Amino acid sequence: MKQYENSNSVPESGNRLKNRVKLISIMGKRMKSLAFLVVLWSFFVVAFTSCRVSRVSTQSTSPGISMETQTITVNSEPTGAKVVANGSVVCTSTPCTIKVPNQGGKIEFVFIKDGYVTGQEVVKPTASIVKRHMIWTYPDVFHVFDKQTYANDPTIRAGEGTNMVTRDQPGATALERSIIHWNFDSEPRGGRIFWRVISSIPDQVKNTNETYLTSTPYEETRAFNILGLTYENSRDITIEIKVTKTGYMDQVKRYNVRQAIDQQEISGFFELVKDDNYKQ
Repeated sequence: MKQYENSNSVPESGNRLKNRVKLISIMGKRMKSLAFLVVLWSFFVVAFTSCRVSRVSTQSTSPGISMETQTITVNSEPTGAKVVANGSVVCTSTPCTIKVPNQGGKIEFVFIKDGYVTGQEVVKPTASIVKRHMIWTYPDVFHVFDKQTYANDPTIRAGEGTNMVTRDQPGATALERSIIHWNFDSEPRGGRIFWRVISSIPDQVKNTNETYLTSTPYEETRAFNILGLTYENSRDITIEIKVTKTGYMDQVKRYNVRQAIDQQEISGFFELVKDDNYKQ
C-alpha cells in the first residue's frame, strides 16, 4: 500500500511544476502587454500636452509684441511734446506710437514742451514666458505737464498763466502789463495798416473784424489786451496784419501771439507790389 502511494506522488509533483511554469508564462505575457499599454498611454499624454502648450503659447502672444520689439503709445497732457529716450528723440510730437526693444530693464522718457517744465517718466516691464521665450511687456507712457509753471518765460510769472483778460478788471493780468514792441514798415511807405484777431478757440477768444492802426512806418510799445486771452491759450491765437496802399496789391502777414509774447516783439516789413490792373 505504501509503495502504491509513493508511485503516484511523482506524476502529481510533475503536474504541479508544469502548472507553475505555465502560470509564470501567462503572467509574463500579461506584464509585457501591460508595459506596452503604459508606454503607449505615456506617448499620447506627452503628445496631447505638447499640442496644448503650443496652442496656449500661440494664443497668449499679445498684439504688438514680437520676440524682438514691442509697440507702445507715448502721450502727454497737453499734447505736442517732444520725447527723448536713451539720448535719442523717439517722438517729435505727442501722441505717437514707438517700438521698444524686448530686452527688459527700465526706460526713462523725457518730455519736453515749450513753456512747461521738462518732465520725466520711468517705465518698467513685466516678464512672461511665451513659446519658451522670455517676453518683457512695457506699459504705455503718459505724462502730465505742470500747467501753472512755465520754464524760461521772459514775460509771464509762474502762476499767472491762466489769468484771463476781462472787461471787469482791466490791466489786472500780466499779459496786459507786458510790453510788446510793435514795428511795421513798408516799401513804399505810406501803407495803411490794419490788424485783426484770428482765434482757433472762439469759445474763449473771439475773432475780430479789421481795425485800422496807422500808416507805415509804425513803431510803438503796447500790450495784448485781447478779451479772453491767457498765456496758456495764446498759442491758439493769431494776429493778422494787413498793409494796403492805392495802386498796390494788399500784403498780409500773420503772427502767433504766444511767440510774440515770448519774444516781446511783433514786427514785419512789407514789400508792396504794384497792381497792374489798377486804373486811376
